[in-house]
Amino acid sequence: AQDLAQQLEVSIPAIRRHLTDLQEQRLIEVRTERPGGRGRPQQVFALTDKGESAFTKTYSALCLDVLRHLDSLFGEGATLKVLDARNSEIAQRLWAEIPAGLPLPERLKHWVVILNDLGFDAEIEQVDGTWYFIQRNCPTLAVAKHYPQLCDSEAKMYAKVLGLQVSRETRIVCGQGACRYRITE
Repeated sequence: AQDLAQQLEVSIPAIRRHLTDLQEQRLIEVRTERPGGRGRPQQVFALTDKGESAFTKTYSALCLDVLRHLDSLFGEGATLKVLDARNSEIAQRLWAEIPAGLPLPERLKHWVVILNDLGFDAEIEQVDGTWYFIQRNCPTLAVAKHYPQLCDSEAKMYAKVLGLQVSRETRIVCGQGACRYRITE
């Protein structure tokens, strides 16, 4: 706290109040360390995952650069191959975690839980006997805007995992509020 107070030219009590506020918001954590074995223990502050997420990241820009370089170095089909490989990994996880032989409603419930873990904010609904899968968040939106193949590859993966026809009706990347897929048995 003393080092921060000196660097920011504020009082030590003011810094301690700010650090306490940040701890209460779970943005930082504190641990006690002994410097070199001798001397008084020191409090060391570090960002939590929540605190780290408050800072802007440029992961999507990095991803877009990598995909652009893939296209330029290995041809246009390279990006689709990479996206298909990613979706194959997701499909393997879905197959491994969804018990075989379950009725469709139960499979869909398991499916949604896994996709929510991946950041999709997914849900299922049944309207007049037809099942719909809705994604209210697209964790790959920045990339999908530049590479629509991502959405196509994802839809194919859903159909493959479910073993059913899956047709996309709406897309977040096109400005709609959700990606909505009709599942036909």
